[in-house]
Amino acid sequence: MAHWLRFEYDGRTGFGILDGDVIAVHQGDMFDAPTPTGERIPTDTVKVLTPCDPGKMICLWNNFHALAAKMEVAEPAEPLFFLKASSSFIADGDTIRRPASYDGPVVYEGELGIVIGKRCTAVGEDDIAAHIFGYTCVNDVTAAKIISKDPTFAQWTRSKSFDTFGVFGPVIATDLDPMALSVKTILNGDERQNYPVSDMIFPPHRLVSMLSHDMTLMPGDVIACGTSVGVGSMKEPSNDVRIVIDGVGTLKNTFVQ
Repeated sequence: MAHWLRFEYDGRTGFGILDGDVIAVHQGDMFDAPTPTGERIPTDTVKVLTPCDPGKMICLWNNFHALAAKMEVAEPAEPLFFLKASSSFIADGDTIRRPASYDGPVVYEGELGIVIGKRCTAVGEDDIAAHIFGYTCVNDVTAAKIISKDPTFAQWTRSKSFDTFGVFGPVIATDLDPMALSVKTILNGDERQNYPVSDMIFPPHRLVSMLSHDMTLMPGDVIACGTSVGVGSMKEPSNDVRIVIDGVGTLKNTFVQ
């Protein structure tokens, strides 16, 4: 297993593998046989960036058996998804900010993110593993009141694409079994979500395969797998919100009202 990190250091952007509190810097293309440079940089001297620079983030709705049962809605026959604007993306440690134009509840949604490592078009489920680079933590922040504000059009993309609402990182973990993972959300020290990835209606390999038949997935694209029970709003003037996936990492951010 490796944990890949992108960073800014001494006026340059780089990437490498975490080794304790040090980054083993690599060069080339993270997704295509990168090589170590020999340079090692302490993590406390860098600014952490999003672990990749996605062309798109595909986000799932109603992808967990437990949440569908709680909401008393039918489980979908195929993935239900929307796209999140790339301008919304922020990294571990960055601040999530309330939009000036919105005064309703702002919601956290802890999720597993799949990072694509190889161009993927209409790939069968049995062959999909070679197209997945690894996994990351996602907080799919949502201006919940906007989704159903207009009765003629559900505004999923708008409600989830405000600046700072696309939170993911801090790393991409490779060579692990996603079905053994659990996703936790910790808000101001209190556990609000704790659910297994194995409860997904469309588990990771099947999900990527199905999405690849709808659109071409490119290296660095992120698929946010959807969330489960325990979603809620961030109500304090300042909130510490953490998405924890053991084996992947902890995504830490502050939400400011």
